Amino acid sequence: MRRSSLITAALLAAAWTLTAQPSNSPPPARGHRPPPLPIVTALDTNGDGIIDANEIANAPAALKTLDKNGDGQLTIDEYMPPRPGGTNGSPPRGPDGRRPPVPLIVKALDVNGDGIIDASEIANASAALLKLDKNGDGKLTPDEYLGPPPGGQGGMGGPPPGDNGGPGGPPPDDDGGPGGPPPDDGGGGN
Repeated sequence: MRRSSLITAALLAAAWTLTAQPSNSPPPARGHRPPPLPIVTALDTNGDGIIDANEIANAPAALKTLDKNGDGQLTIDEYMPPRPGGTNGSPPRGPDGRRPPVPLIVKALDVNGDGIIDASEIANASAALLKLDKNGDGKLTPDEYLGPPPGGQGGMGGPPPGDNGGPGGPPPDDDGGPGGPPPDDGGGGN
């Protein structure tokens, strides 16, 4: 009986060892985890997932490190990870026919939306990044610089920058919807 208990304990220990992750590994993600964005990796110099005030202040210099061909601007192949197959350019359309959303950090930095972060946009990177700081704490968390996860709800609390969703509230000319009370014509039937 004692021997079977030892064997059971040994098997449980072996199973635990095989499934345990090293303490420096991030927790397992639900579903597929995309590769990190080179633009975020360059900005988040300490690798903690938060772009802090010092990293925001140093953003122009950090972005220049991504300029592989030295032309003074960043193209999608320099600031985004390669897609499967080793190509970049415009991401392929998904099964629903849509392209994946552009990360908020790219939208903020690429002010004119042409897909190129040019020299003037690089020079103004710190100010552009501060616009993503929704809670005003001087640093950017993944929900602030990436936005909500695809197909899920995130902590953004509103439309991404550049979205013409406008502030919350009823749409223009909304009088409470159809079937509301007609205006008072003074001829009451009481």
